[in-house]
Amino acid sequence: MNETTVSRPVCLTIGGSDSCGGAGIQADLRIFESLGVHGCSAITALTAQNPLAVMRIEPVSLAQLDAEIHAVFDYYDVAVVKTGMLVDAEHIALISGLLPQLHRGALVLDPVLVSSSGRPLLDEGAIDTLINALVPLATLITPNFDEADALLGKRDDYSALAVTAMAEQLGCAVLLTGGHGEGELLTDRLCDRAGVMHEFTHARQAWNRDQRHGTGCRLASATSAFLAQGMPLPQAVEQAVQFLQS
Repeated sequence: MNETTVSRPVCLTIGGSDSCGGAGIQADLRIFESLGVHGCSAITALTAQNPLAVMRIEPVSLAQLDAEIHAVFDYYDVAVVKTGMLVDAEHIALISGLLPQLHRGALVLDPVLVSSSGRPLLDEGAIDTLINALVPLATLITPNFDEADALLGKRDDYSALAVTAMAEQLGCAVLLTGGHGEGELLTDRLCDRAGVMHEFTHARQAWNRDQRHGTGCRLASATSAFLAQGMPLPQAVEQAVQFLQS
């Protein structure tokens, strides 16, 4: 790290730009700043969107993404990398090739597959590349129910036992977020690499469309920020859940 760089922990978010600011890179950087870490970004795609719809997606070139990632690591000592919208297999392959060379810290993988308005954000054919190339590098993956189904096959069981099986299958810690569950009490379930289960129960919030937009991004980026501050994974997730609920 260059001697003139910031003294705060550094998080790098790799993902798509959200033109309405509620999710993606903009949400991640806002969370990093509010939690006292220095946020850097590498943008995989530009989007034209609002909470109702994604109108257009413009992927950045692989050469541009490569340059963005190198520029950050050339200057900063990155504590945690968080990924979001990764576009396609080619962008995932580039990222999964660079991170083992450049990064020694935690990787939090938010598997952004579909926007909150229903627009696909990752090519269907790229899911295998995500599982086989990037997931093995991850410290934590943070799917919701729909994303878990897309990654591992449709299921009706989101119990603690099922999350443990997900973690064993993927080979990394899994935080299955419970926002798509039923009832007034929701449970986020974390199974760590050792197979230990942690459950975080909270009330369903009466959020409007704007508040719901980007909740997965914010939870993953808050977890990344707390990891960058040196918290163990269960505590980082617990603090992130509490932060998001408040």
